[in-house]
Amino acid sequence: MTKFDISAITLDAMQQRTEELRPTIVRTPVAPLTSTLISQVLEGSTIHLKMECFQHTGTFKARGALSVARAIPTAKKVHGITAASAGNHAIASAWAAQQCGLSAKVVMQSSANPFRVKLAQAQCAEIIMKDGGQATFGEAERLQTEEGRIFIHPFEGLNTSLGTAGVGLEFLEDVPDLEAVIVAVGGGGLISGIAAAVKAINPACKVYGVEPVGADSMSRSLAAQRPVVLDKVDTIADSLAPPMALPLGHALCAAYVDDIVTVTDDEICAGMVILQQEAKLAVEPAVGAVMAGLMLPLRNRLKGKRIGLVVCGANIDVASYSQFLERGQGNISRLTDCS
Repeated sequence: MTKFDISAITLDAMQQRTEELRPTIVRTPVAPLTSTLISQVLEGSTIHLKMECFQHTGTFKARGALSVARAIPTAKKVHGITAASAGNHAIASAWAAQQCGLSAKVVMQSSANPFRVKLAQAQCAEIIMKDGGQATFGEAERLQTEEGRIFIHPFEGLNTSLGTAGVGLEFLEDVPDLEAVIVAVGGGGLISGIAAAVKAINPACKVYGVEPVGADSMSRSLAAQRPVVLDKVDTIADSLAPPMALPLGHALCAAYVDDIVTVTDDEICAGMVILQQEAKLAVEPAVGAVMAGLMLPLRNRLKGKRIGLVVCGANIDVASYSQFLERGQGNISRLTDCS
């Protein structure tokens, strides 16, 4: 295995980038989750929620996108940016461009939820719809080549990880004695920054990732000791469904993440129900995955611990949310059975 250089992701670099973004980025609150049910299942654990759902654009994605946009050389800013995404990254990239005074042409998959398309349009970007996969990224590549636009990658890159590191830095500032942090994993853009920050400040604090069973590219990449590409993805958690890991994200996860566990879509829906009932939060499936990971595969490891959950986003429409809650109701016992 060829090791990818992660030496630029230092504590000083992460702290500096967080300070640079601070005037624009929301320093999202941390809230304790007081739940008799969860306390019983986890035998006295204390849970703290890092509320990135209250970030600009409704997800953590604003941090990485703004970090990339601000780092564009002055001479290239005139050409603007482009991005390729089915949802949250498109919204965040359009927002970041607006904050930096850049033009934006964002390519979204034709299968994207109309709710998220409207959110991206509200950020004054030109939205171009293409068929999923290669057609979407191919159009973004065309915009780079023909118009000189800077591509903001959905999850891979030094500036992306430096931006998301702010989540971890803020979390440990607010709760210094955390013993574990749990993060949803898609392409690795969020967990790579959080894990690097957490381990730089408190190496004893565990960092766990959670992936859908049907989109487990990072788990497989860590097992193979190299980035892998999945033949297909199959999950309701569309924000956790990139079909591959890439070198920087993989290297950071290999260095700093203690373990990645997987959960089924039924369990993700049950996690969403628990968050709605116990935390009063309406969140997207990625956050349901975090709760499901805590309540099932990580339960025995984390009983009695001080645990941080990253509530990474809440961009979900009413119809989808209702459907997932109904599905989750029938699977609650998987997460709460103490026998």
